[in-house]
Amino acid sequence: MNPSRYVLATILCLAVGVTYRARGQSYHVAHTYKLPGDGGWDYLALDTVGHRLFIAHQDRVIVVDPGTGKQLGEIVGLNRAHGIAFAYEAEHGFATSGADSTVTMFDLKTLHLRRHTMVAPDDDAILYDPATKRIFTFNGDAHSATALDAVSGKRIGDIDLGAGPEFAVSAGDGKLYVNLEDKGAVAEIDAAAMRVTRQWSLAPCENPSGLAIDREHHRLFSGCRNQVMAISDATTGALVTTLPIGQGVDACRFDPGTQLAFASNGDGTLTVIHEESPAQFVVVGNVPTKRGARTMEIDLQTHRLYTVTADFGPPPAPTAERPRPRPSILPGTFALLVLDP
Repeated sequence: MNPSRYVLATILCLAVGVTYRARGQSYHVAHTYKLPGDGGWDYLALDTVGHRLFIAHQDRVIVVDPGTGKQLGEIVGLNRAHGIAFAYEAEHGFATSGADSTVTMFDLKTLHLRRHTMVAPDDDAILYDPATKRIFTFNGDAHSATALDAVSGKRIGDIDLGAGPEFAVSAGDGKLYVNLEDKGAVAEIDAAAMRVTRQWSLAPCENPSGLAIDREHHRLFSGCRNQVMAISDATTGALVTTLPIGQGVDACRFDPGTQLAFASNGDGTLTVIHEESPAQFVVVGNVPTKRGARTMEIDLQTHRLYTVTADFGPPPAPTAERPRPRPSILPGTFALLVLDP
């Protein structure tokens, strides 16, 4: 390469890196929208075709306009709603219901119920794998994953994971990756063969929950409950690095357009990490959100982030079954927080 062109290319790369780091530092809560209903919540999922945000909320999934917070519809009849996934080719959406171990399949356009499918106990995370055109649930108590046909919604079979799964991602090439919470590890799954092909430790990470993927550089971002993000190489299984994050992480996201990774933390912070290169990562900010805002979703077109939480009161009295009960959720305070870069 011509020396002058090399220098110019280097300057441009540095400038882009500085711009993306600055964008990470500038994230802030731009809007707060009150949402209907009371009780707990879990995953958020953005329907990029219909431009709707789906939010798992206690016994239903509520569907809102992400630009205004206005409710557009809901999917009811769930029992401890958890994850949401979309199979656009089949025009179906899916939601897990952890307390009764079922998956609700609904029409993605009308939100009308299509069927309930029984899976393994404690189905939580869920994703659509485009390579196999299957839906996969990840079942905590059962230590397994369950595959469903995205068109019929019928159960195809189960995959023994040997440990309790948390968040999972699809690489888009027929490989799935899932955090194994009680092992502090990641498992790689062959989605077509429906078997675990590899597993690697994330130590010193403990209890990994949230998971995101950089498909281009084959990097996995695991949010760990001991306040670190463990970044591993999906090709080799090697741990690349760990970086400090906030307390109570539940979700992670990666934005390939900005090379920013995010961890949403229950302590009321959003940790922002920039991928300088596939071997180098740096924390560029800890953005204030609100206590309990531990799950999130990202719009890869606008780079906007969404999270939900509520106000909390004192915890109920301890019992033998619940020696450390969670704080009570104050009625009428459930809200959507929109973070702009």
